[in-house]
Amino acid sequence: MSNYLGLIRRYWDFIPIEDENSICTLLEGNTPLISSTYLGPWLGLRLYLKYEGLNPTGSFKDRGMTVAVSKAIEEGARAIMCASTGNTSASAAAYAAKGGLNCYILVPEGKIARGKLAQAMVHGAKVVAIKGNFDDALRIVREITTKFSIKLVNSLNPFRLEGQKTASFEICDQLGRAPEYLCIPVGNAGNITAYWMGFSEYHERHKIDSRPRLLGIQAEGAAPIVRGEIVENPETIATAIRIGNPARWKEALKAVEESEGHMEMVSDKEIIQAYQLLAQKEGLFVEPASAASVAGLIKMVRTGWVEKGALVVCVLTGHGLKDPDVALDLSGLITECGPTVEQVIEKLGL
Repeated sequence: MSNYLGLIRRYWDFIPIEDENSICTLLEGNTPLISSTYLGPWLGLRLYLKYEGLNPTGSFKDRGMTVAVSKAIEEGARAIMCASTGNTSASAAAYAAKGGLNCYILVPEGKIARGKLAQAMVHGAKVVAIKGNFDDALRIVREITTKFSIKLVNSLNPFRLEGQKTASFEICDQLGRAPEYLCIPVGNAGNITAYWMGFSEYHERHKIDSRPRLLGIQAEGAAPIVRGEIVENPETIATAIRIGNPARWKEALKAVEESEGHMEMVSDKEIIQAYQLLAQKEGLFVEPASAASVAGLIKMVRTGWVEKGALVVCVLTGHGLKDPDVALDLSGLITECGPTVEQVIEKLGL
């Protein structure tokens, strides 16, 4: 039996939880850092893929949620609430169920992948779909949580970042140092902010080799930070980063600037190409938003922003089963035939 007890206990000295009895965990974290056997050699890089889709609810959100919900329990909360494009709702609902809390979720109507919506529903959360986008939902949630005794668990909650920063600790532990570049999708911008917090803390505490240059990647149709202006109606196939006014905009920009990194945007076509490469060449099924990090890296290698031979980590934020419709739409129809060996051989072209 594994003796792994979840990321709060593993990194206890770095996490602001005081009462160990309040810990709400699904044994999140401890995700693999996979050496790339195709993309790395193709791009001329020492490339690793941090596969966060293997967290309990299938995304990196579990890292932040275990700390946010544990802190809510420690403070005597009975309910939590969030706005979500999908992954946050799934994670919040699961951890609320585990911790015995009520969970309230606002999502943009028709803008949430079915896999993620199913997770939130099955865990017993009360889900309301509003006729608006994520930014509208977050505005409403912020107001409601100031009027009622309900804990906000979006990335505006500082304890979310305290949990999410542990992914950078793991990368340093797994590599024995920090990478030269860290490439990460950017939606609400909490995760890139949290990674920089983590690398900075580990650098100070353990004197690891340097800190990485952060490469934040947004989708062209939802790239307010890259464009320098709010996107009123964000649109992209990468639903997890379909956000037009990131809550951690300023913090993300500061992190990128301090790391001497770069913010870039990629098209949906580039995201899908990276999505298919990861699935067909690396054996990794990710949701489209996760593939944005790889799409951005490919673009920056081609433009010379990332030099050949560099040590790079791409963060793959969520599992592909979060958004199965995209995979099915791209894969085409299943070949059908009669129930004989000869017919199957013919259809397979053997």
